[in-house]
Amino acid sequence: METLKPDLCVVGAGAAGLSVAAAAAALGAPVALVEKGAMGGDCLNHGCVPSKALIAAAARAQALRESARLGVGAGEAKIDFAAVRAHVRGVRESIAPHDSAERFRALGVTVIEAPGRFVSASALEAGGVRILARRFVLATGSTPATPPIPGLDLVHYHTNETIFDLPALPERLVVIGAGPIGLELAQAFRRLGAQTIVVEAGAALGREDRELVAPLLRRLRTEGLRILEQTNIRAVEPVGAGARLVLESGETIEAPHLLVATGRRPRVEGLGLEAAGVAFDAKGVKVGGDLRTSNRRVYAIGDCNGGAQFTHAAGHQASLVIRATLLRMPISFRPERIPRVVYTDPQIAWIGLSEEEARARHKSIRVLRAGFAENDRARAEAEIDGHVKLIVVGSGRIVGAGVVGAAAGDVVAPLCLAIEHDLSTRDLADLILPYPTLAETIKRAAAADLARLAAAPKTRRLVRWLRRLG
Repeated sequence: METLKPDLCVVGAGAAGLSVAAAAAALGAPVALVEKGAMGGDCLNHGCVPSKALIAAAARAQALRESARLGVGAGEAKIDFAAVRAHVRGVRESIAPHDSAERFRALGVTVIEAPGRFVSASALEAGGVRILARRFVLATGSTPATPPIPGLDLVHYHTNETIFDLPALPERLVVIGAGPIGLELAQAFRRLGAQTIVVEAGAALGREDRELVAPLLRRLRTEGLRILEQTNIRAVEPVGAGARLVLESGETIEAPHLLVATGRRPRVEGLGLEAAGVAFDAKGVKVGGDLRTSNRRVYAIGDCNGGAQFTHAAGHQASLVIRATLLRMPISFRPERIPRVVYTDPQIAWIGLSEEEARARHKSIRVLRAGFAENDRARAEAEIDGHVKLIVVGSGRIVGAGVVGAAAGDVVAPLCLAIEHDLSTRDLADLILPYPTLAETIKRAAAADLARLAAAPKTRRLVRWLRRLG
């Protein structure tokens, strides 16, 4: 059996693993990359890339329907679903070479396209090769989680791994789960012409701020989505090629096409983690703030460590591991500084502490808001249903921030910088932003915090004293 002794061995060629391998190769470090499936991982093949391509097509269809409000007659969109599929596939194929085994081999990475398994605390075997690396990085991602609903295993259903391969637009789609994936795809298929029903056992987007979720749910229902919250499914029954959902209320829902979008579970099976002395459970590989596992040689990043399941979080963790393993720098992963975006329309974006978390951690907080209805760009584009929300403590430090509305994922960018560098409302209010932009709403929200200072008796006395000076 061939033996390799690289500085790093990365297991998994998704967003996290590819980032580590590319950075290590750029620094001249020997690195082996082990991947048993498709290069690019879930993000390229089943997640971010195809979903955003589908959402973009659906958004164009909706724009045609709504163009009359701006004085442009267009009418109902004509959907060529085969062409939509070709668009989704084309976007995926255009990005694939960047993530390919050929590119990484050209970078100097030893790519082994085979399952990898630890055989000891310091050795992993893959494709007939034994790898004795100085450090190992687990980046095996996650897989769709299946809820324990009686009968679900007896029917055909889709997950994000198969939904993009539908040969034709479904007349009717039932989605189990109202998390980000469920609502994003439900809205996209509704806009493309499918009748869409979403069934959620809890609250839709239960993790997100309720006042940001409210305008989104209004919009989704206006567009014709039926969203059933706090609704348990008693059983799923086969009906022809589809399924029937039996709700606890006794209502039944026919589902010719069924999409299960109830979260994801870390992919840890078959890795020989026991042999490596790496602690894990159903929530993922256990790591500390330094992203190390119980085996000090082994790090775990991305979805497999049970933390934030975002491509940008995986990329950030990859950069931290490179600093720790190759540059010997101390690192600390701070999950509260990872932004998240729900790519519905309107979008929802958040960074930092929630209002509830901030109240638990701080004696006193201030909540600042500014609406898109007060923003000139939002008015010009007829996109006034949204607002910015800031959670502020002490002298104005921003500890949490959210946006709901058009392009919220872009509008939140300055707030990510503010929280990363502990900036204050004064810093945001002093920003010079181009006019007219939606980002000005952030400045308006921050300025509201300074207005209280202007009204304070101490400030008024100072101004009166300065006026006497002439």
